[in-house]
Amino acid sequence: MIIKTASYLISSPDFTKCPVADRPEYAFIGRSNVGKSSLINMLCNNEKLAKTSNSPGKTQMINHFVIESSSTDPGAGNVADAGRKARRNTGRLWYLVDLPGYGFAKISQSSRRRWEQMIENYLRKRTNLVNVFILIDARHSPQKIDLAFLEQLKKWEIPFTLIFTKSDKETQAIVSKNVRSFLAAMRKTWQFLPQHFVTSSLKKTGRDKILSLIQEMNTAYEN
Repeated sequence: MIIKTASYLISSPDFTKCPVADRPEYAFIGRSNVGKSSLINMLCNNEKLAKTSNSPGKTQMINHFVIESSSTDPGAGNVADAGRKARRNTGRLWYLVDLPGYGFAKISQSSRRRWEQMIENYLRKRTNLVNVFILIDARHSPQKIDLAFLEQLKKWEIPFTLIFTKSDKETQAIVSKNVRSFLAAMRKTWQFLPQHFVTSSLKKTGRDKILSLIQEMNTAYEN
């Protein structure tokens, strides 16, 4: 997949205020300060797209970005077939959604509950939501709050993919150990494990694989 354009559209306080659900949509969420904005900017090849901050809890609304992409592989077959496939709109326009992080303690109980309800309503009621990318900090051993959030997704039957972030901040051995430990913790309650990627926003590790998966999902959505 090639990202042609990526632009901010709107920030919504509730899923009912989100844009019309007329195209595939992919949400990104994780614990506060997990590197979500940096990852989004890396995927879209635009360092200024999502606002990054050293202060956890910066994202407080449902932020929609409009992405225009093109396939790098129109498919096998003769030239005429390839041309027809290239002209088809297989998810060329889609939404990327930046959701508020979870687990930030330095806010009031009422604000935390409001955020939680906003996220739950969005995840359970947004009809065009194809997949949720859950960001996990690869520098740390499994965190209870991440595992608990995944259990909620299981209860709500929300499809998701894991993205382990900040792999450049630790040695490869430690990152690999933490990833294995996290998946092992999931196996205690999950029969099947989701797909996962290990990423570095600085080195752009994992970018092509994530975009390739989104491209596949876009095609399936259109069909």
